[in-house]
Amino acid sequence: MEDSANKASPDISGISPDELKSFVQRIEKLEEEKATVCGYIRDLYAEAKASGFDPKIMRKVLKIRRMKYEDVLEEEELVETYMRALKN
Repeated sequence: MEDSANKASPDISGISPDELKSFVQRIEKLEEEKATVCGYIRDLYAEAKASGFDPKIMRKVLKIRRMKYEDVLEEEELVETYMRALKN
């Protein structure tokens, strides 16, 4: 005989369908929000480009601003090293 807890939300191989559904729905909602935000960012880059800024360079600047200072220095040093190696 099944108990009432199993009837309300039966586990399938140790997975709670209600809990899984909740996670999936929350992720779907966040994915929708992410798509909306990505659209806003695209529009902002287009606006910046129309104002004369280079979106490629802006992306590079944003990447650098997210990095730790030490990592920026290390990356610059490696780029210089590689460039010197290619000159020979």
